[in-house]
Amino acid sequence: MNFELTEEQKRVQARAREFAEQEVAPVAREADERGEFPLHLVKRMGELGFLAGPIEPQYGGSGMDYVSYALLCEELGRTDSSVRGFLTVHTSLVSLCIRDWGSEEQKSHYLPRLATGEWIGCYALTEPNAGSDAASMETTAREEGDSYVLNGEKIWITNGISAHVAIVFASRDRSARHKGICAFVVETDMPGFQRAPMGGKELGHRASEHVHITFKECRVPKSALLGAAGEGFKVAMSALDRGRLGVAAGAVGVAQACLDASIAFVKDRRQFGQRVADFQMIQATLADMAADVEAARLLVYRAAWAKDQGLPTTKATSIAKLFATEAAMKAASEAVLMHGNRGYSNEYPVERYYRDIKGLQIYEGTSHIQRLIIARELVGHAR
Repeated sequence: MNFELTEEQKRVQARAREFAEQEVAPVAREADERGEFPLHLVKRMGELGFLAGPIEPQYGGSGMDYVSYALLCEELGRTDSSVRGFLTVHTSLVSLCIRDWGSEEQKSHYLPRLATGEWIGCYALTEPNAGSDAASMETTAREEGDSYVLNGEKIWITNGISAHVAIVFASRDRSARHKGICAFVVETDMPGFQRAPMGGKELGHRASEHVHITFKECRVPKSALLGAAGEGFKVAMSALDRGRLGVAAGAVGVAQACLDASIAFVKDRRQFGQRVADFQMIQATLADMAADVEAARLLVYRAAWAKDQGLPTTKATSIAKLFATEAAMKAASEAVLMHGNRGYSNEYPVERYYRDIKGLQIYEGTSHIQRLIIARELVGHAR
């Protein structure tokens, strides 16, 4: 086994770290406090080749491998989960979905625009009564002549306010459950496509756009169908597999940020006449945190490597997401505790890491769902 990154992977990592530290970090706290996504970073990510990293150059992408993409998500997650979340949705759930399931016309039309950031994408799957159980979705697609007419609603749709295009899932036959679901590429200026910010205030990812979308007799051409009719569930699950890799890598970044912040704080802070870093209980906590970070990182890189090799990755990706998000949650909790009263305030970034990481345990499949996926891969699924 060779655990050394290639020169190209190191270049992607260095470029991502420089962007995160010099351009994302200075605006992260203010964006979180204001609850506004820093949209000026979108085209910048396009210029750097981040928005369509794994997409082929013929469609405007960088053609990077999935290990490089994981490195990119890790570095962004280390600085700001809202920016990393934007990238995962835009790239993993939208652009790569169109690349893998779209017609040549759809790929040629949408992918170059998404690659530059001229257009922003969102992924409309979750509904008020269909979250983990996606097959129970209530949004319908009624076939009429050369069109489909969409009716229903979606919630917690990231990037939804600014999005120019949405991957929308709707059922043409609800009694068929997952076999009745279709996927559509819908431009958001279509009549009947309505959106508004979610009510309330989020625990974390406060700079992200979280949107409630309503479809009222939203008519789309049959050419908007992504994949074959009835294949929408397959489209959705393949996209979530990729999205989970980005979430897992982002969680590694959060855990690393918690470790870095904790080390810096306890080396500087003094109590009882010595550095806090010299107390054995603190050292044990840091050691456990470091071990978890390295274990999570290796699981993520392994899942990315397996995808690059064309191997099945469902189990590996779910294991990586489960372990990385749980480890990062523990790291964030310990980091806040180590910072004491300072960790309880947004004066220090560990407070934001603690709020943000909870979201990573939930979306693209909760930790409960990841355990279910892993278990079914291990023992099969009773019919």
